[in-house]
Amino acid sequence: MDKPAGRREWLGLLVLVLPTLLVAMDMTSLFLALPKLSADLGASGTEQLWITDSYGFLVAGFVITMGTLGDRIGRRRLLLVGGAAFAAISVVAAFATTPELLIAARGALGIAGATLMPSTLALITNMFRDEQQRGKAISIWATCQFAGGSLGPVLAGFLLQHFAWGSIFLIAVPAMAVLLIAGPILLPEFRTPAPGRLDLGGVALSLAAVLLFVFALKQLTTGAGLLVPVGAILAGAVLGAVFVRRQLSGPVPLLDLRLFRNRPFTAVLVALVFAGVAMAGVGLLVTQYLQGVLGYSPLASALLFAPMGIGVAAGTTVAPALARRLAPVTAIAGGLVVSAAGGLMLSFADGLPLVVAGIAVLTLGTGPLFALGIGLVVGSVPPERAGSAASMADTGNYLGGSLGLAFIGLVATAVYHRVFPAGTTLAADVARADVANQAKAAFTTGLNVTGVIAAALFAGLAVLVARMRASAERAEELQDAQQTR
Repeated sequence: MDKPAGRREWLGLLVLVLPTLLVAMDMTSLFLALPKLSADLGASGTEQLWITDSYGFLVAGFVITMGTLGDRIGRRRLLLVGGAAFAAISVVAAFATTPELLIAARGALGIAGATLMPSTLALITNMFRDEQQRGKAISIWATCQFAGGSLGPVLAGFLLQHFAWGSIFLIAVPAMAVLLIAGPILLPEFRTPAPGRLDLGGVALSLAAVLLFVFALKQLTTGAGLLVPVGAILAGAVLGAVFVRRQLSGPVPLLDLRLFRNRPFTAVLVALVFAGVAMAGVGLLVTQYLQGVLGYSPLASALLFAPMGIGVAAGTTVAPALARRLAPVTAIAGGLVVSAAGGLMLSFADGLPLVVAGIAVLTLGTGPLFALGIGLVVGSVPPERAGSAASMADTGNYLGGSLGLAFIGLVATAVYHRVFPAGTTLAADVARADVANQAKAAFTTGLNVTGVIAAALFAGLAVLVARMRASAERAEELQDAQQTR
């Protein structure tokens, strides 16, 4: 039986959630600051796009590499190096004087951020060997990750009311200082005993394939045409196929793709991707609905949007208790059914109460997936491969979020213009009093369709996870029967 974690491990968990919280907040806090910093720096529309997107691009592109690199050079070492870099680059971003410098700083922050997420999750698997304690620790980690995404705009709104826009970057400095001081004392070091050489060719292929996919999905949201995004998707698919072939044939793969033979592992990763699709799409439409249709300010909208983060936090908090009464896969499937109910609520929403209730219920149901599902992913591999497994989960979630923004954003736009073809954007249409109500009704219809899509995705994922559990149980029964012969 594995030794239970003690006081040192739980204090170490508090240190680990700091970078998790900051990376999540950094993904969302910039949106409120963008108008102010763009005016100060004189950023063009294209430069604004790169200021917001360069961070997420490079986090998604480098997380696979960093997860595997931590397995090889030491997870604590990589976490501390990444934390120091994140703090230093945050200062550069805070005092950037040109759009180009801020874009470069945001990109560098993305690379540093990619070191933090898989390192924290992999270290948790090393520190908490008892299964129940590990489940509780991962649920706390997941709560901070997703709550941070919702807290980002709220904190940014407060800081922007009292300080310059650079303050949204400077908040990372004291948190990373705590990590750098307490990390060497509280966190253990762990690396693969015989790691072999890092597959640099695999690194290049994974980076290029992921960046091409994310770039294509972002381009789809701009409505600038299909030629560039389709070309990027095809190129990314070709490089991805080469990457897969290289990993299956190499002696020391960057990613152990044979893990996908484990059906629950595969089901959870698929669920993480498509849950990311639904949540990102719903988040995009709800935030626009709160501001464009209901007329709330950005800060008020951020506060009203907080139930999305609170729902995830509540769901991940109760997940360990559910796991003591139900099989983890059963708890995950049940939670996804709850999320589907939240999507159905949004499909009928027309006003603030049902929208807020819908996003709260939808995200509440995702808690077991993020807490228990991620635990299943990292717990299904040997400790020396935990960083690699964690990077798979992170990459799946990032890709799902990008796909959700692109796909559901395009669907909602198509619905809006089908219902109200005379307009171009909600902001432009509501400025004309004679068509304001019609434009708002059209956008509300787009939100309702998004709720239907989210409900269908979550219901389908619930069926997938439940079927994968049944398949795994049948395989175990067959194996036991063969052993008793």
